[in-house]
Amino acid sequence: MKTPPQDVPDLGFDALQERTRRQLLCEGGLGLGGLFLGSLLGDRPAGALLGDDPMAARTPHHPGRAKRVIYLHMAGSPPHLDLFDYKPELVRRSGQPCPDSFLKGRRFAFTSGVPKLLGTPRTFRRHGQSGTWISDALPRLAGIVDRLTIVRSMHTSEFNHAPAQLLLYTGSPRPGRPSFGSWVTYGLGSESRDLPGFVVLISSGSSPSGGKALWSSGFAPSVFQGVQCRSKGDPVLYVSDPPGMDRRMRRTALDALRDLNAHRAAVLGDPEIRTRIAQFELAFRMQAAVPEVMDIRREPPAVLRAYGAEPGKASLANNCLLARRLVEHGVRFVQLFDWGWDFHGTSKREDLRGGLTEKCAGMDRAVAALITDLEARGLLDDTLVVWGGEFGRTPFREGRTSKGSVLGRDHYPDCFTMFLAGGGTKPGLSYGATDELGFSVVENPVHVHDLQATVLHLLGFDHERLTYRFQGRDFRLTDVHGKVVSDLLA
Repeated sequence: MKTPPQDVPDLGFDALQERTRRQLLCEGGLGLGGLFLGSLLGDRPAGALLGDDPMAARTPHHPGRAKRVIYLHMAGSPPHLDLFDYKPELVRRSGQPCPDSFLKGRRFAFTSGVPKLLGTPRTFRRHGQSGTWISDALPRLAGIVDRLTIVRSMHTSEFNHAPAQLLLYTGSPRPGRPSFGSWVTYGLGSESRDLPGFVVLISSGSSPSGGKALWSSGFAPSVFQGVQCRSKGDPVLYVSDPPGMDRRMRRTALDALRDLNAHRAAVLGDPEIRTRIAQFELAFRMQAAVPEVMDIRREPPAVLRAYGAEPGKASLANNCLLARRLVEHGVRFVQLFDWGWDFHGTSKREDLRGGLTEKCAGMDRAVAALITDLEARGLLDDTLVVWGGEFGRTPFREGRTSKGSVLGRDHYPDCFTMFLAGGGTKPGLSYGATDELGFSVVENPVHVHDLQATVLHLLGFDHERLTYRFQGRDFRLTDVHGKVVSDLLA
């Protein structure tokens, strides 16, 4: 690339754009100028005008009930029919061949032919004043069911893990677009100067199938991408100063880099240079803030016991406690991924009986503790908690394991269950319904784009106006779909 001539004026990116616009307006007359200015400012989304601090807190389109989000993703997708969606008729017909009418026109990941219906081996009971049916695998969540907003009519258009996760988090089944947390921090900025606005935590030893694209900023500035932290060892890789460099020396080096980058940004007007400056400065502040926030040893023993957290270990329980600490310190979007919820029945660990009991035990305790803890600290009213997977599980046995002793289910996009808590949602509500065998949504369907639109609405956004222009097109999280599910709002 050629070096720009040295006599180029020191114009920022916005100023360079205004120069060409000004010429157009002069040539086009006042009528065209007014139309252009109206289109430029009238629909400009909140957060689109980014100054020297791209993570500065910004005002959404309307007052939001939620200020922050903790998104708990059970990677692999939990068997909703064994946890939340009780089907007595399916239990009665368990072992019978699946009716052809339910199979026609549907595709499955690992099942062909005519599978056998599989009623849940779990015990369901009604809980709370709402009388909500909950499985015996979730005793602690059953105890706080009146604080939850359960959606039993979720559906998606993808039936494999990576595309379904990408659709859920980026609005597209293919990588390349900004993720949910990136859209939120792009629109709202951050409440903390010393911590990232968007933090990602992973447990159970494996990343989700969709990979880092699930917290990427895509084609938006990279300052909005998620920062992956660890609950064991250094919270962020390379957060510590290298041997021989103290804080004073690091500050001097960063000052020199900042000056060089600021000069280059003035010449080229590249917004990514501004992003780089902001990221370097944030990293410096994080060196002091992150170790303190991520140290759960500072918590009272009673709190550690409530979550089942153990300092020094990597676990969902530790990450749930860290999520509460992070939102307390102003982090806008905390995304937790927990691997191991793909219950095909290929091993005892994936059995809907003992395997599900074991997998749910830690999650049930930690998530119930998180919601209870947020409420006790006065944070639940404006913190939205979202729990779920990327799709559902079939009402029949998975094809590869149908003749074995282990019970499992295949992928199923047509219906699944998620729940929300706090942040302006309606507590104690069970929304939507599936048919008597759990094959189709028959009441109040909610697509993943509708979930995205609803979460953005709770944060104060019109999802159709929160856009980012890329290659001549205005993109949004909900693509060209989605509607706010107002029945879920308190």
